[in-house]
Amino acid sequence: MKSTDSESILKPCPADLPAPQNYLDHPSQAINDATLKALRSSDVIVAIPVQNEEHFIANCVLALARQPMAHRHGIVLLLNNCTDNTSTIVRELVPRLPTPVLTINTTLPPSMANAGAARRLAMQYAAQLASSGSVLMTTDADGQVSADWIAANLAAIRAGADAVAGRAELDREDARQLPARLREDDARECEYDRLLDEIRATLDPDPVDPWPRHTEDSGASIAVTLDAYFKVGGFPNVPMGEDRAFIAALRRIDARIRHSPDVRVMVSGRIDGRAVGGMADTIRRRLAKSDEVMDERFEPARISAQRAWIRGFFRRIWSAGRATPNAVALLSRLSNVMGSEIEALLKSSYFGEAWVQLETRGPALRKSQVRVSDLPYEMQHAREILESVKRRIGVVTPAQVNPADSPHFAAIEQP
Repeated sequence: MKSTDSESILKPCPADLPAPQNYLDHPSQAINDATLKALRSSDVIVAIPVQNEEHFIANCVLALARQPMAHRHGIVLLLNNCTDNTSTIVRELVPRLPTPVLTINTTLPPSMANAGAARRLAMQYAAQLASSGSVLMTTDADGQVSADWIAANLAAIRAGADAVAGRAELDREDARQLPARLREDDARECEYDRLLDEIRATLDPDPVDPWPRHTEDSGASIAVTLDAYFKVGGFPNVPMGEDRAFIAALRRIDARIRHSPDVRVMVSGRIDGRAVGGMADTIRRRLAKSDEVMDERFEPARISAQRAWIRGFFRRIWSAGRATPNAVALLSRLSNVMGSEIEALLKSSYFGEAWVQLETRGPALRKSQVRVSDLPYEMQHAREILESVKRRIGVVTPAQVNPADSPHFAAIEQP
């Protein structure tokens, strides 16, 4: 196959992203017209940042190559700062695959040698190669996507989603090797997470993301339409937590996001992970000492339910395009934000941005965390709230503005 000059084919990166060096370290792996043509005609391009993954990269890539071929898909591997045998494994594996693979070798400078920059760069090149109407996906190099991963993502997008967040499931053998204490703690945390999210789904339903769903925004499984990717400006320029920041940015522009329980990836349970603040960091920290406070995304059940009720109410009056003085006064009292500010926020082009601003400005909407020792009580409280809300749901109309008269709000106040 005829080799081509990679630097003339791929567009320059934004100023805050370094240009990749030495795309390929072997002549037989040179970028060629056939690979680029296949990628550009793909329905899906999967971008994967890779650093020193000699033990996992083959299984990761093979799981993608074995996806059903009802659609055309390709892979972009960004091998960054690798010092082990990852490059050799990839070089030997790629020619045998039925899926077009673009392998990029680069050394990121110290200031950018992090998970956030690597994923952002990988997705940037995937986006440059994608054609109109394509879907971009990303996963982790230590993960193995399920046999129907691409198909399940595409099904959610065909159903109306702009982006899909999948579930990252710990490798069963790795999970069995963890101390029972960690497994039990994780089970309780997952159950509390489920309860809170079902309350949110009941009080502030999202037709694109209905129950059942999950709450993970993990780089191990994200899919996004090319249009939504460009509209939000790609992955944020952050050193870590780029996955959650990306989904948060999509929310701010009212992108339709589906947390599909049908989209699954199995990830390793290692404790020497590459990303600071990732799953490996959490496991390693909890092996040394149990956390005293839960992750910041968890709130006391009553506060979480109140936030969901307020958000649902705010969404309804924003969607209506007008708000009565009573509605503005109610929001002002619940959030401690001046009525004039609320009226200005209700004119925002995007509900997501308006809600972020309301949360930021409202002292009453500041988040509080849950102590691990309080989790049993909060779980019971969440069950009571959920049962009460479900029992009373549908009694009031969306136009209801007085929480004192609302069975929804009453259920939160006194489950």
